[in-house]
Amino acid sequence: MPPDKPHIALATALVVALQRAGDPQRAAGQQTYMKSTMPFHGVTVPKVRTLARAVLPHHTLPDAETWRAAILRLWRQATHREQRYAAIEVLLAPKHRNWLTPATWPLVGELIVDGAWWDYVDAIAINAVGAMLRSHPSDVEPLLRDWANDENVWKRRTAILAQLKFKDATDVPLLRAVIEPSLEHREFFVRKAIGWALRSYAKTDAAFVIDFVQAHADRLSALSKREALKALLKDGTVQAVP
Repeated sequence: MPPDKPHIALATALVVALQRAGDPQRAAGQQTYMKSTMPFHGVTVPKVRTLARAVLPHHTLPDAETWRAAILRLWRQATHREQRYAAIEVLLAPKHRNWLTPATWPLVGELIVDGAWWDYVDAIAINAVGAMLRSHPSDVEPLLRDWANDENVWKRRTAILAQLKFKDATDVPLLRAVIEPSLEHREFFVRKAIGWALRSYAKTDAAFVIDFVQAHADRLSALSKREALKALLKDGTVQAVP
């Protein structure tokens, strides 16, 4: 029998590792907590990361095409939720960082739209899309502006959260551009993302966040305003939510 193709070998090794590490008692609780129709093996997210880091060095993916094939095999053929977490670990692996380019956008889009829940979307938005924006800003910025106006709430959430870890490297006009189309959005996960993004940037520029919330106080949801000003209310910089 010929050896497995590299992407199949990697995907198989990760699935086997997850199966062996599973805890059926934990799995039931995880599925309930995540409101997931897909069952769990019962492996925590930190353990999934540990397993992926142990497996990945033993499997060489020769090119970006094979890397994408490994991710999609894990994702599309997943029988348990952690297998998709493992796909995200392959996506984010430092050894593959150079393959996170605008050419990866269709792959990322599939994972975001198909995943359609915060445990998948946030990891991809903050770490994968964020990395792509850092390395290819002129290509990725217009894509995020498009997503900020998309009907899909998870694309909107991704656009809003992509700069969450940028601190003083934040592109402020882009931050405005991805938040403003959703100021009056009614979806909880969009409102929460706005507050989270602003709260994170408040650590770098509190004055900007205070001004932004005040300027849009009549359009932002109470949730977004509360989340945006949470730390500033706690330390006394702000006395009340406008």
